[in-house]
Amino acid sequence: MIDLRLLREDPELFRASQRLRGESPTLVDDLLRADEERRAATQRFEAVRAEQRSLGSEVSRAKGDERAALLARTKELSATVKETQAATTRADEALRAAHLAVPNLVQDGVPPGGEDDFVVLREVGDLPKIDDPKDHLEIGEALRAIDTERGAKVSGSRFYFLTGVGALLQLGMLQLAIAQAVEHGFTPSITPALVKPEAMEGTGFLGAHSSEIYRLEADDLYLVGTSEVALAAYHANEILDLERGPERFAGWSSCFRREAGSHGRDVRGILRVHQFDKVEMFSFCKPEDAAAEHLRLLAMEEEMLAKVEVPYRVIDVAAGDLGSSASRKFDCEAWVPSQGRYREVTSTSNCTTFQARRLNIRYRDENGKAQTAATLNGTLATTRWLIPILENHQQPDGSVRVPKALQPYLGGRDVLEPTR
Repeated sequence: MIDLRLLREDPELFRASQRLRGESPTLVDDLLRADEERRAATQRFEAVRAEQRSLGSEVSRAKGDERAALLARTKELSATVKETQAATTRADEALRAAHLAVPNLVQDGVPPGGEDDFVVLREVGDLPKIDDPKDHLEIGEALRAIDTERGAKVSGSRFYFLTGVGALLQLGMLQLAIAQAVEHGFTPSITPALVKPEAMEGTGFLGAHSSEIYRLEADDLYLVGTSEVALAAYHANEILDLERGPERFAGWSSCFRREAGSHGRDVRGILRVHQFDKVEMFSFCKPEDAAAEHLRLLAMEEEMLAKVEVPYRVIDVAAGDLGSSASRKFDCEAWVPSQGRYREVTSTSNCTTFQARRLNIRYRDENGKAQTAATLNGTLATTRWLIPILENHQQPDGSVRVPKALQPYLGGRDVLEPTR
């Protein structure tokens, strides 16, 4: 949720943010109106309730006709109190709905526009010179590493098996990510894959992209699309000690997404699938430390990409392509030779106080006063990384060179040979 005090002070700041996102500024006006109506309803209720209390003390002292008149007025007020209390409840609900509808405030410097209006910050690594490159699925099938045919037989389209060296590659990559995170002071975590509705809502995933989320109706639980959800809710309704700096986690989980609306070549192989594994970084920090923490998470992602030896670029995502919780987002996109283009493999988002306000996560400032914390997230490794790893390291004979950092996880092998 956005800061209502800041909204009241400078509503035009939020209208401008909405325009940058390509969304309606009227949502801001709806929230302002709901806020005013809630405050007015609360004032009416409190005034009537105060009069009711005052009359109660007067009744105990009054006698005769005066007492009868006061009792009659008390009866009238009792009905009015119930009416105004119900009106306050309705106003509270309307305010919450309007508050949830407004996305986070876009940071200064974020590029305007939509999905294609990102700004390239840098390109890292040399693009491999590969004549007629095979795609990751053809390579993976030859290595007996990826089996989408049997995945579809068992579970339906966009499911797969990782077998043999495919399974070892993924496990090695994720273990490498966890080891790096621990080296940098992150707490490793294996998180729940099922969460309550308040965790999903608190992180902002029940908005525009709710159609991509799997829900277990019988249990009223959701399958997570990222361990960010469980990690954010880990400290819900708590006051953190951030005096020694940010609290950082690296969560390993299976993730589930419907991937509604994706089509074309993206459905081939393991680019857009319904289930995958991921190591996700998550930080709780003071708001004034959030920008620096964001760059730290980005540096962690780039360090991992360097270890798997794939060329990539870093982009500053445009405002219209930000999720509702993000105020700024950087993506790393790895080079995919078979497509002749860069594809997203990591994202890191600064969510400022947006998620923490929804989840009631606070810390104490230097004066001991509870303040809303900031949250950030970033991908450290995921199943999709197998695509650029296999494609960029393919060799003319169909074998695949194993990046040095991953070799220990594959029994020391430096080359994977096709088996068919």
